[in-house]
Amino acid sequence: MIKIIYSGPYKKKEKKFIKNHPDIVGQYEKTFKLLEMNPYHPSLRLHKLTGKLSDLYSVSINITYRLSIEFIIQEDQIIPVDIGTHEEVY
Repeated sequence: MIKIIYSGPYKKKEKKFIKNHPDIVGQYEKTFKLLEMNPYHPSLRLHKLTGKLSDLYSVSINITYRLSIEFIIQEDQIIPVDIGTHEEVY
């Protein structure tokens, strides 16, 4: 199983995101459960980013919101970095 490591800065972003978007908390939680069980699940739409974010990957929470992550497969770790709309994250 994949281990998700939450940094202090991400937890602050998460708290603000949940406060501003209480309607998608269920989808958000489901996204993390899927990441832990199978980060390659098709509904996550995991893909590597390019340009200045080329060290990161993106995962879809839903059609509007994205989660950027450090995806370290060798160590079975995922580190959430940012959360928000497509424009906010990229």
